Amino acid sequence: MKTAFASDARFLDHDTGVGHPERAARISHTLGFLDAQSWFSSLLKVSATVCEPDAILSMHDPELLARAKLSCEQGRPYLDSPDVAISADSFEIARLAVGTMLTLSDRIISGEVDNGFALIRPPGHHAEHGEALGFCLFNNIAITARYLQKHHGLEKILIVDWDVHHGNGTQHLFEEDPSVFFISTHQYPHYPGTGSRSETGIGAGNGATLNCPMNAGAGDEDYRAAFQEKILPAIHDFKPDMILISAGFDAHRADPLGAINLSTEQYGWMTARLMECADQYCHGRLLSALEGGYDLDALAQSVATHLAVMSGQGLASAGD
Repeated sequence: MKTAFASDARFLDHDTGVGHPERAARISHTLGFLDAQSWFSSLLKVSATVCEPDAILSMHDPELLARAKLSCEQGRPYLDSPDVAISADSFEIARLAVGTMLTLSDRIISGEVDNGFALIRPPGHHAEHGEALGFCLFNNIAITARYLQKHHGLEKILIVDWDVHHGNGTQHLFEEDPSVFFISTHQYPHYPGTGSRSETGIGAGNGATLNCPMNAGAGDEDYRAAFQEKILPAIHDFKPDMILISAGFDAHRADPLGAINLSTEQYGWMTARLMECADQYCHGRLLSALEGGYDLDALAQSVATHLAVMSGQGLASAGD
């Protein structure tokens, strides 16, 4: 099993200002922790380039792209809403985040690696078609899903989002599309207010959205039950060609922005279950992107657990 890993020092240049939870230290602290792991050197380190605008335009309104570029050039403090803090370099860094995902996609589809993880920022799953939202400029995971379909000919893409916040942008971008199955576990009610069980898709996409909202205080057992009773059976019915993970680690019990009580080990358990599905249906093809996670130590440890399982260094059956 071969795992690719991609990050870049330029992700530190997206300056969100003093006190903002989505800060550069999320990348630098996690990289420092990963560098101390004996197995980390065995991963294939992949460099990324800034994506072309066409990739972003596959899922976003041209006016959002233009507005993001202009807002950064003019030195505005935020884009569209006050929680999307930006700086002069943020537009290019957001394009780099997308480009990192597309580069990893190419490596996986070529067969050079089995799976990959992108340690990127800004996150993406709240970004809507025409609006930046919730720390997110562009929807990294959604753009990647469409890229896999358009450029690599894959038909059915599964997106699993385990961030503590519902991925409203991803859901809305695909809710009428039966070829992309969106599954989310998230605290509910909580920001951004979407993600009820009744949201199952629209029109031709009805049934291709599965929300598993969690009450505040939910823990490992609740998530395992959701996987075993709802998520895994749905994946087996869908039989995806590739699995994408919106890997937010803010459902960790230590995270300051949520009230879910997951252990670090639970991220390894969920990773293992999705890898089993990838092995069964997708020739092992799985790509994961960082979304949330705001306690630095919990984030670093959870990412390491996630990557260790992906690369075969962790116990894939741990917690069964």
